[in-house]
Amino acid sequence: MLVDTQAGPVAAVDIGGTKIAAALVAEDGTLLARTQRPTPADSDGETVLKTLLDALDELTASPAWTGVRAVGVGSAGPVDTALGTVSPVNIPGWRAFPVVERISGHLGGRLPVVLAGDGIAIAAAEHRFGAARPYDNALCMVVSTGVGGGLVLGGALHTGRTGNAGHIGHISVDLNGDPCPCGGRGCLEQLASGPAIARHALRTGWRPLGADTSAAAVAVSAAAGDPLALAAYDRAGRALAAGIAATATLVELDAVVIGGGVAQAGELLLSPLRRHLTTYAALPFTTGLHLHRAQLGPDAGLVGAAAVAA
Repeated sequence: MLVDTQAGPVAAVDIGGTKIAAALVAEDGTLLARTQRPTPADSDGETVLKTLLDALDELTASPAWTGVRAVGVGSAGPVDTALGTVSPVNIPGWRAFPVVERISGHLGGRLPVVLAGDGIAIAAAEHRFGAARPYDNALCMVVSTGVGGGLVLGGALHTGRTGNAGHIGHISVDLNGDPCPCGGRGCLEQLASGPAIARHALRTGWRPLGADTSAAAVAVSAAAGDPLALAAYDRAGRALAAGIAATATLVELDAVVIGGGVAQAGELLLSPLRRHLTTYAALPFTTGLHLHRAQLGPDAGLVGAAAVAA
C-alpha cells in the first residue's frame, strides 16, 4: 500500500530486543515526537504488545497526531510482511505474532499499518536520507542486541517474498560455532551482536570496571587498552567481515552502512572490520567496498519504518 505523507506524518514503531521506540515522522525524516520503553523480552507476548501500544498511545497526545496517515512498523526478524506477523529471535514470546492486526485493532482500523523488518527499515532510511544515498547497491546493517540487515539493489529496496531479504545476522560464519536460537549454528549474530561481544569477553577472563557487563562496558575497557576487550571487538569485526564479504560476493555491493548500538563503539569495531575485509573480500569485484557508519544514529529504524510506509 502506498501512503501519501504530504498531508501529515507517519507514526513509526521500532521493535528490538532491548527497546521499543515510537515516533511521529515527517516526510523529510524529522521526528516530531518520540518515546521509548525497554522491551520486556522475557515476558509473554501480550506484555510485549502492551509496551508497544503504550508507546503508541503516548504519541496520540502530540498535536501532530491528528494528521497521521499511516503506521510504519520496523521489527527485529524474522517477519512475514504478507501475513503481518513477527517472530523476533530475541523476543521468544512472539512467534508468528499478528502485530499488524493487533495494532490496527487498537487504533480502530482507522490507519493502514505497514510492516518491515528492522534491517529493511534501516536500509530505507539510510538510502533515502543517510550514508547510502550515493549508492545503488548497498547493504545497511544494524548491529545491536541482534544483527540484521537490508539490501538496496539497483537503486531500490530488495525485501524478498516475506520481507526478510538481507537478514545477514543468520548467515553462518562458523561451521562449528554455538547453536543459535534461530535453529542454525555459528550465525553471525552469535559472534558480533552486543550480547555476543560481552559473552565472549567474559568467557576469556575480561572483568568490567564496575557492575556493567554489557558490550558498552567492554568498549570502555577496549578504549582504555584492555587486550581482552580489544580481542572481543576484533572477533566481532572479523565475523562481520566474513558475513559482509559473502554478501558482496553474492550480489555485488558498492557500499556497506553499519548502524545500531554496537556500532556506537566506532573505530573499536570498524577498524578490525576494515582490516579483516581485506582477507575475506578478496575477489576484484568485492575489494572496493565503501564502509560507512550510519548517519541517522539510533533513530534510523524509526525513520526507515516511516519511509517504508510512505
